[in-house]
Amino acid sequence: MELKELQKLEGHKDSVLSLSWNPVTGVGQVPPVFSSCSDDETVRIWQLNPSTRSWDCKAVLEEVHNGPVHSCAWAANGTGLAAACYACIVIWDREGGGYSHSATICAEDEYEVNSACWSTSGYFFASCGGDEVCLWVGTLGNDFEDLEELEGHSKDVRMVQWHPTLDVLFSCSSDSTVKVWWAETEEDSWTCVQTLDESSNGHSSTVWAFSFNAEGDKMVTCSDDLTLKIWQADIKRMQSGHGYAPWNHICTLSGYHDRPIFSVHWSREGIIASGAADGAIRLFVESKDGLMTGPSYQLLLKKDKAHDKDVNSVQWIPGEKRLLASASDDGTIKIWELTEST
Repeated sequence: MELKELQKLEGHKDSVLSLSWNPVTGVGQVPPVFSSCSDDETVRIWQLNPSTRSWDCKAVLEEVHNGPVHSCAWAANGTGLAAACYACIVIWDREGGGYSHSATICAEDEYEVNSACWSTSGYFFASCGGDEVCLWVGTLGNDFEDLEELEGHSKDVRMVQWHPTLDVLFSCSSDSTVKVWWAETEEDSWTCVQTLDESSNGHSSTVWAFSFNAEGDKMVTCSDDLTLKIWQADIKRMQSGHGYAPWNHICTLSGYHDRPIFSVHWSREGIIASGAADGAIRLFVESKDGLMTGPSYQLLLKKDKAHDKDVNSVQWIPGEKRLLASASDDGTIKIWELTEST
């Protein structure tokens, strides 16, 4: 296989820190749209031009962010966009062809907000900064009510993300752990129901990011310890109302990056992409050789020098088969196509 560079997107004036795909685009006749955020205190909106097959910057969201934008995330309905900044989350609403600033959610403590996200149901909203995970309830167009502060991490929380089909929240941290938060009923408080740490075959250093497969029964995590780890859970058990289903380590991928791995993303067709401080991108797939007991994963492709500096984010483009985007400290975003080598 070959990872072919299709286009380099320029416009940001500093490191590009995160990418997020609008989940309702790239389907049918709707062109795919994604957002990028940067140390330059802006969010840019990019859209694929179906006729030219080039990516165009359709909007620059700025002025209201109070510092570098560490991450951006779309709501499940594709109309809301959250930008995580210093001590606040800025909410943008997509209306027609434009964007308007609709709300600013302030963190009680003045810490860097590293990540923010909506649940798939659209009812919950979460963010993280310092060693805390904050949980709100609310919907777009309404005020967000502070629900709970979830304490348990001992160092900075790097990322929060909801399970793709369940109202279960995950967080990863510089304390080398991934924590799973859940409330069994609406009346129950949210609690940490599982901690994935070194004692459970987890990571030995900062966990930067994680991603779920299309079915939601597997998760991949990436770390400063130069490894990726695959986890599995019986999600059908939770979907059928039979209580919490724990996550179990099934595979570790090591020796493929020689510097911290900052980003990982699982495509809908089962390809895992990773990006790291070595400027490289790696792709992995499940092994089908039948020699291992249980699932195992193998290297599909390595792309050295994908960027001149750290790769901070990798994201597969939904609706566009085998297209990948990457963002870097070199200030650029690159669009790649995975093809058969010639």
